[in-house]
Amino acid sequence: LNLNLLNIWFIVLCPIFTVTLLLMCVCVKTLFIVRQPPMIIRQSVQDHIVEPTDPIIVECEATGNPPPVFTWTRDGVYLNVARDPQVSMKRRSGTLEIFFWGRPEDYEGMYQCTATNEFGSAVSSHIHLRVSKARTWLKEYLEPVSVFVGLPLILPCNPPVGPPKPQTYWMNSSMVPIRQDRRVSMGENGDMYFSSIVAEDALTNYVCTARFPNSNTIQQKPPLILQVHTARMAAQIAPKFMKPKGTASSQIGMLGEELVLECFASGVPAPSIKWTKDWEPLSMDGMKLENFNKTLRIKKISMDDGGEYICTASNRMGYLDHIITVRVKSTPFWVQKPESLVLSRDDGGQIECQADGIPRPRIQWLVNGEPIEDAPKRADRQVSGDTLTFRSVVPDSSAVFQCNASNPYGYILANAFLAVMDMKPRLLGFRNQLVKVTEGSQTLLHCPYFGSPKPDLRWSKGGMGSLEGGRFKVLSNGTLEIRRTKLQDQGTYVCSASNVIGREEMDVQLEVKEPTKILRAPHNVIVIKGSLARFECKFQTDSTLDVTVTWLKDKKFLILGRRMTKDEDSLTIADVYRRDEGVYTCRVKTEVEDVSVSAKLTVMGMQNIHTHMRTHKNKAYNRPDPPTDLEVSDPYERSARLTWIPGDSHHSPIKEYLVQYTEDLLADYWLVQSGWKNLTSYPGHLNSVVLKLMPFVEYRFRVIAINGIGPSRPSRPSEYYETGGAVPDAIPKNIKGVGTGIFRNNMEISWEPLEYREWNGPKLGYMVWWRRRDSREEWKNYTTYWWCSHIIYETDTFTPYEIKVQAVNYFGLGPESPIIIGFSGEDRPTAAPDDLRVSDGLWSHIYVYVVIQVYYWRESSRLPHHTVSIRIKSKSFKANGPRLSGPLTGLIPYSNYMMYIVVANNRYEGPPSNRIGFQTLEGVPSVPRSFRIMHRHYDTLYVDWEEPAEPNGILIGYTLKYQTLNVSGERMQVENLPPNATSFSLRRFDRYTRYKFSLAAQTQIGVGEVVTGESPHFTTEGHSRTIKGYFPSFCVSTHIIFVCVCQVDIATQGWFIGLMCAIALLVLIMLTVFFIKRSRGGKYPVRAKRDFVLGPLDDKEEGTFDYRYVVFITLHSGTIEHMQKMTNSDDSLMEYGEGDEIEFNEDGSFIGEYTGTSKRDRDSSQYQESSEATSPVAIYSFA
Repeated sequence: LNLNLLNIWFIVLCPIFTVTLLLMCVCVKTLFIVRQPPMIIRQSVQDHIVEPTDPIIVECEATGNPPPVFTWTRDGVYLNVARDPQVSMKRRSGTLEIFFWGRPEDYEGMYQCTATNEFGSAVSSHIHLRVSKARTWLKEYLEPVSVFVGLPLILPCNPPVGPPKPQTYWMNSSMVPIRQDRRVSMGENGDMYFSSIVAEDALTNYVCTARFPNSNTIQQKPPLILQVHTARMAAQIAPKFMKPKGTASSQIGMLGEELVLECFASGVPAPSIKWTKDWEPLSMDGMKLENFNKTLRIKKISMDDGGEYICTASNRMGYLDHIITVRVKSTPFWVQKPESLVLSRDDGGQIECQADGIPRPRIQWLVNGEPIEDAPKRADRQVSGDTLTFRSVVPDSSAVFQCNASNPYGYILANAFLAVMDMKPRLLGFRNQLVKVTEGSQTLLHCPYFGSPKPDLRWSKGGMGSLEGGRFKVLSNGTLEIRRTKLQDQGTYVCSASNVIGREEMDVQLEVKEPTKILRAPHNVIVIKGSLARFECKFQTDSTLDVTVTWLKDKKFLILGRRMTKDEDSLTIADVYRRDEGVYTCRVKTEVEDVSVSAKLTVMGMQNIHTHMRTHKNKAYNRPDPPTDLEVSDPYERSARLTWIPGDSHHSPIKEYLVQYTEDLLADYWLVQSGWKNLTSYPGHLNSVVLKLMPFVEYRFRVIAINGIGPSRPSRPSEYYETGGAVPDAIPKNIKGVGTGIFRNNMEISWEPLEYREWNGPKLGYMVWWRRRDSREEWKNYTTYWWCSHIIYETDTFTPYEIKVQAVNYFGLGPESPIIIGFSGEDRPTAAPDDLRVSDGLWSHIYVYVVIQVYYWRESSRLPHHTVSIRIKSKSFKANGPRLSGPLTGLIPYSNYMMYIVVANNRYEGPPSNRIGFQTLEGVPSVPRSFRIMHRHYDTLYVDWEEPAEPNGILIGYTLKYQTLNVSGERMQVENLPPNATSFSLRRFDRYTRYKFSLAAQTQIGVGEVVTGESPHFTTEGHSRTIKGYFPSFCVSTHIIFVCVCQVDIATQGWFIGLMCAIALLVLIMLTVFFIKRSRGGKYPVRAKRDFVLGPLDDKEEGTFDYRYVVFITLHSGTIEHMQKMTNSDDSLMEYGEGDEIEFNEDGSFIGEYTGTSKRDRDSSQYQESSEATSPVAIYSFA
């Protein structure tokens, strides 16, 4: 019964609630929507030139509420967009899109857009639409031009008319530009002017070329041939003007536009041109002389550019003046553009429209696009020249008014509406703004507002009083201007707007920061090539702001590297090159300001130095001499005065002095020395400065002088100077209090020691203060001089304490540190967490309601045949509530898990909770194992695999996809295989067709990881393939590496057959050489012994062994000859078995075999160097 009543109430109340919510949304929307007449916010330019190859876009965008309706007129006639298939209008916009496929010239004309809603109509300016035309010259034959030497000549170009205006050039028929000089030059209209003709002008023809910039097309005029008659000598002629003609002319220049004045004169020799204004030299400010002074170009003409410009042409025969009177005119421009007016009922106001021009423009008012004099007369408005006055307006007075200012040189048009409404004030700015500025700057706090009647806007600080006057000024748009902002101006400012209907206010938070100060700016540096250049840039910014320091060279970001390095307050350039010259800028940028300082680097070579020395013989430019006689005086704890005598500057003024120091920190009974460091720099005119130092430090100083050439050598160090001691300034850092050791009733307070330079005096110690938090007990303290920790005993277990530490030395106590909270020792947790449970299992994670430490492990898989390894894992969760939960991720799907939790602190773990088990849901399987692709036969591929290592559920099958490689348009084939399948075979067209396979296992949840592979080549697969016999190949694929090893029948491989053929051919060649040598060269030594007279024999007794002879043979015979002698015993029986030249000893052995002096060896050794016979045994051995 209760459930039925609840359903009935829900059915009744739901529609009521829905309707109420919709009404609230409508009311809110109505409150924040302001109904207003239309206003044109975007339109195309008045002279709109488009390309004929692109769709024509004519823009017209307007605002208004309700949204306005757009209409167009062309040449004053209504343009029916719906009836022209080539014209369309963008949705919710008045922009026209013209897609022409015929003559684009048919759509040229004067367009005007009108945007209309129930409050009035706004109109755009007239848009003159023209199509860019790359017209061609008429095909005509140009007669040759005949002219005598010395006479002037003008070659007309008359390029095709645009739009746009083409750019003209003169070239010959080989497309080589005609060289221009004082005698020959081209005018702005494209005509070529010859002040006098010479015979060489006939050596080429002349082609006028026009280039249209929008379409990048080039048109050429037919070539013109110039015939020069040289029957008489060219006489010298006084100047005469070719353009402009006569001695005076006038020209009109439009204000703000470019004006070009030209002056071409004839004469022999070619006249030179000079310009003056009002008979005074030109200032050349904003002006440029071009075309060998024949063209004066004024880039942006102003009222001061009007007057008389005199062009003077002169040569040795005389001179001639031409006066060009320039009159400056102007199209209308706004002095005060009309602004829209929002009035409440029975209120009044004015819309002013002030424009100026030369001549003064005429003002015409229109209402909703029609002349106001043609509109019905109304008593609530009155036109008086450039002002519209409204009195006692009513809602029907709303309209859009247009102000048209025109003179003979153009017109301008602007829309302004009158809206009559009653609305409470609305502040349109962002709420709770935070504005950050620097001290001394100008601050602008914006507060745009709206309302009708116009609200009264006021600014106050903290909601008290009104800010107006003095340094505060409220602008008409609601912005509060604060001049010369001070630190005390920081705070909360309230902007409030009110009228008779209501009131609204907004807060703006102002933060005033210290300005960035450049303490040491870089100076101009002159260095020698290869030396070191350094720019300093030391600054000070507000400590609460992030600062970024960048260096620029010639206004481009500097790339730092090995030679250019930057530290905290300087830039160093080592091994300076010429290309390093330039202006270097140090840019310090914070959130609120950007400060830059610059200096110039000049690099001088040794040649420049020598040139300066030769030019100034009595001056030797060099680096300055080091300062002398350093003296330290006026000692104080934190400062001292350093005075020195400047060295010789060597005629290059000293720009600055760099003071360096080395310090010995007096740390009780030992000294801690440091190297020389930069302290600060001072201007070059000072030689006595006050140094800011640290207490209780022993200093030595030295000074380096720097001029434009570079730094001097360091001065001799000063005497040791020891500053007095003072109380410590620094506060110990990293203070903490924790329990220590095995005891639970203590707390160790520790901190980081101060650096030696922060001691400020001898006998540094630390005073430690502590007390229990939230207690009224007094602070306890202890002073230690040797340790940076102190242990408090007999504390309660895990009790919070307030702790602070301050440094102390011989001179007194330093500042106290902020109070921090520490805790005493912890004990072992005594209770185990209860109510351990898990939420519904997900794929790979679950939510565990735990306290601190979770221990879990995978007990088994939910698949009965699948074995798992048990490994305990843990995860920590922070305890911050009575009931805690957290996710366990990385769990394996479809598994049985066990878990328990313990409470832990920093030292101990408590007793474990009860163990619980949970199961994870089914997931997608892992990648199949042992994926292999083989070809056991020529026309069949075999694919086999094993079950995934982690099925993650019950397998329902496998998805095998394959596709031929390198065949475009081949469709992927898909095979769905049962879960017990572990192989697949595929017949292919030929043995060389290769396939790409991909395999994935599948459960009810989805498809698992995919393994891919490609079938191997039928031939070798590279070094990773096993090429032995006709065995199956195998492929192993992982997520990262894919290796395929292929084993094929080696006897069918092409490379193996080729290798065997090469070996057989080589053996055949070697056998042929062997038999040839045996038949031709084997008996050559015997014939030689019979045909030639032998030298004297060795007198040594046969049978003796001569070591010298063996050495002789080794040194004078090659390796093959030596091998031949060593194998002569093998040759002798085969080669000389029938002869009588061989000597035997008594036991039948060769004498020469043992003695090395057989007769045959001695006879043949004389001819071994020239003989080509080689022992066949040696050849056989070599082969």
